[in-house]
Amino acid sequence: MLILTVLITILVIVNVYVLFFRRNNKDFNLIGTAFLQSQAELSGRLKQLGEQQSLEQGKISQAISEQKLALLKIMDEKLLAVTKSVGEGLQQNTVKTAETLTDLRERLAKIDVAQQKISSLSEQVVSLQEVLTNKQARGAFGEIQLNDLVTSILPPNAYSFQVVLSNTKRADCVLNLPNPPGTIVIDAKFPLESYQALRQASTDYEKKEAERFFRASVLKHIKDIAEKYIIPGETAESALMFLPSEAIYAELHANFTDVVEVSYRSKVWIVSPTTLMATLNTVRAVLKDAKMREQAGVIQKEVGVLIEDISRLDGRIESLSKHFKQANEDIDNIKISSTKIGRRIQKIEEIELGESIPQVEVARLANDG
Repeated sequence: MLILTVLITILVIVNVYVLFFRRNNKDFNLIGTAFLQSQAELSGRLKQLGEQQSLEQGKISQAISEQKLALLKIMDEKLLAVTKSVGEGLQQNTVKTAETLTDLRERLAKIDVAQQKISSLSEQVVSLQEVLTNKQARGAFGEIQLNDLVTSILPPNAYSFQVVLSNTKRADCVLNLPNPPGTIVIDAKFPLESYQALRQASTDYEKKEAERFFRASVLKHIKDIAEKYIIPGETAESALMFLPSEAIYAELHANFTDVVEVSYRSKVWIVSPTTLMATLNTVRAVLKDAKMREQAGVIQKEVGVLIEDISRLDGRIESLSKHFKQANEDIDNIKISSTKIGRRIQKIEEIELGESIPQVEVARLANDG
């Protein structure tokens, strides 16, 4: 391109020069002829340069095309690698997303189950609240809990439920224990209303009134049990008041020790589900010990008979030992007789063979016979 520009510049200069001489030189035709020849040569050179330039441009274009193809090939390879990497990443993300969705569905299923359980539990809590708000139903709740504890620990012959005593009072449960202590009555009480009032008190006045109400309720239960279920000659000298609530039992022993002391003096022992369980286990041990004492005479008699049987067995073993000894002696005698018989048979065989037997031997054989 630079050479072509230079040649065009030269051609322009020559034209200007020709025009100049065309005005001032009389030999213009000669110069014009020379100029035309020069112009022809210049045109040939320009044509040759143009062809050469076109050839070089073709080579350059081909080189550029090859570079473009190489660059496109590299770009295709890079694009293919990127596409492959993106595809693998998308596939992995798809797998992880599927796993996450599966895990999410499982968690949602568990949440649904938990929600159903919570709903069921809420219904049960509402039902329990309905039960506890009714005094009769609340008493039945305490009796059922008492029934479950007693039947799960003691043998069937150690207790009875809903027993009518001689004073026509009905006991929730009676423990059949030997004297002492004798029959022990258990009565279920549930002072829930006074306890709830105590928990809900917000002012000092409400708290004092609630404490008075709670104290009076428990003391009334203690008095009723002492008067109804402690009968001289029929029951034990004490009775049990069962509170089917650990919270009420803890509140009573923590903040109302004066009430607990009254129960001790009245011989009415207040128990919760936990302490009643321990008491019933103690009762079971007492029943087992009493049963063992009742059977002590039978056991002693059986031991005496067993000793007699052992003595009789010793005599029989001794007699059998004598029989064995006699049998051994008889066997030894049988062996001696067998040996003698064998000797006689041998002598008889010798006689049959014609051998002479000495007279001494004959006499010995006769003596052996």
